[in-house]
Amino acid sequence: MNNIVAIVGRPNVGKSTLYNRLIGGRQAIIDDTSGVTRDRKYGISDWNGKNFTVIDTGGFVEGSDDVFEAAIRSQVRIAIEEASVLIFMVDVSTGITDLDEEVANLLRRAKKDVFLVVNKVDNHARLLEANEFWSLGFDETYFLSSLSGSGTGELLDAVTEKLSDDMPLEGELPKLAILGQPNVGKSSLVNALLGVERNIVTDIAGTTRDSIHTKYEKFGKEFLIIDTAGIRKKAKVHEDLEFYSVMRAIRAMEEADVCILMIDAQTGVESQDMSIFSLAIKRNKGVVILVNKWDLMPKETNTARDFEKKIKDKIAPFNDVPIIFVSALEKQRIFKSIEVALEVHERRNQKIKTSVLNDLLLHKIDQYPPPSYRGKFIKIKYITQLPTYYPAFAFFCNHPKYVREAYKNFLENTLRKNFNFTGVPISVFFRNK
Repeated sequence: MNNIVAIVGRPNVGKSTLYNRLIGGRQAIIDDTSGVTRDRKYGISDWNGKNFTVIDTGGFVEGSDDVFEAAIRSQVRIAIEEASVLIFMVDVSTGITDLDEEVANLLRRAKKDVFLVVNKVDNHARLLEANEFWSLGFDETYFLSSLSGSGTGELLDAVTEKLSDDMPLEGELPKLAILGQPNVGKSSLVNALLGVERNIVTDIAGTTRDSIHTKYEKFGKEFLIIDTAGIRKKAKVHEDLEFYSVMRAIRAMEEADVCILMIDAQTGVESQDMSIFSLAIKRNKGVVILVNKWDLMPKETNTARDFEKKIKDKIAPFNDVPIIFVSALEKQRIFKSIEVALEVHERRNQKIKTSVLNDLLLHKIDQYPPPSYRGKFIKIKYITQLPTYYPAFAFFCNHPKYVREAYKNFLENTLRKNFNFTGVPISVFFRNK
């Protein structure tokens, strides 16, 4: 279930504009961290009932006006490896350039779905000029204007047809992804769990391509570890490494049920950690936070309780998340963290009977009814859990459009108080009765 769509192409063809349009012009994943909103890189799009991650490769290149062509080529190669659908963007106003031809050659050899998008087609003359791009040889060619949005609907219809449905198969083993920044201790954790040293980065071509799935069977527990520790050492430029590690993290997250996010006790929660956390929540994955290298912290100045409060303040509003202090090297509390992750997996799959939901919640809703909107009184009549692969609840009422965000949060908190959803994002929808 890898639903990643990457937008590739040379600079200034309009990748970011299309990206913003696809994620609904929503905010960048982090709003208040300096330097992150400047280059929006990845977000969530929703179309035809399919939920997928969109990556703007242009966001990864510093000073993108005079980007090295080599950087673009390597990004296209990484995107081909990690994404399931590629949008190749070109610009009708400049015609086909040498770099377009090169990117086209790389993409034609890929065994992936590629959509050629000719941008800035906003009048009849340009529509005629755009026909030269058929010579690049892509069956799926779309003419659009990412600025006005014309043509994006047809493109999205075609893209979502190629994406998989998110439903996991019955009886599958729980899939846990171990995520975190480079050098946070992901490999040490995996090695400590498996009790073997695995040299993840090898020189054989293709070994680090796919995130490594390792089956774990010990102490009566069975699950798959999806490991992103195999970040290639040979990436020369910092941007490449960053782009590669982000692509790997998103790919692993797409495949996982529960994300184990490792943060370094010495640096605390950084903006990249927040990005991964926010994306996991938006993709409705279970989350466990591991604070690694806790053994290296001076004990007299740091208590786990204070540190945990700092993390919870930072990740608010969704801070009903297990936080465990570990040392992967010293093997402290690593089995505890897996137990907690498997509990989160169970909670993510729990199904609550409609009768139980209505008995518990309707009484609470009568005590605190939704505020009226412009004289319209909102009456919630019935609640049921939706048949999704993560916890989602429908509240049937007479004016679903008028329920405020604050009341939605109140209902989510009420659900959390009555049922244990620690570590699990839940969705609340209002439907017309």
